[in-house]
Amino acid sequence: MQRIAQDWLVLQLTVGSGATALGITTGLQFLPFLVMTPLAGLVADRVPKQRLLQLTNVGMAVPALMLGLLAVTGTAEVWHVYVLAFLLGTAAAFDAPARQSFVSELVDPVDLTNAVGLNSASFNAARLVGPGLAGFLIAWLGGGAVATGWVILLNAVSYAAPIWSLRSLDVSLLDTPEPMPRGRGA
Repeated sequence: MQRIAQDWLVLQLTVGSGATALGITTGLQFLPFLVMTPLAGLVADRVPKQRLLQLTNVGMAVPALMLGLLAVTGTAEVWHVYVLAFLLGTAAAFDAPARQSFVSELVDPVDLTNAVGLNSASFNAARLVGPGLAGFLIAWLGGGAVATGWVILLNAVSYAAPIWSLRSLDVSLLDTPEPMPRGRGA
């Protein structure tokens, strides 16, 4: 939902030059994946993934909340979207390796294949349902910048579920490996 609403907001804010601004927004959101993912994998190997995932979810919720509020109040500018898209992308770059490797801590090794498949299916289902829901809600709410703001705010609120779920996990039941030792080339 965030991606569709954010892109629609950029198009609403940049009538006439939207294609360039949209490309910049997309680039800024995904640049952290290219640049920071090796570091993010290193961090995921060194810190408790449950805590890291809580932080990354907060790190994705806060820019969404800020952008949603800016859009709803009519004060959003394109540079706001650029900065917040980069921050969201940075949090997402740290979230991906931690989330993918956390699956092995949640389930027994015999169930790992099914858990990885279920994780992938849920992730891809969200990628299918989210954009459709965002488009429907934006149209239903009027299609303007304010409508996108409400959708972005709804997305921000949705981060509460994984944050609460991660907080509720019994850490003693996790199969947490020993942190990787520091070494050359790590």
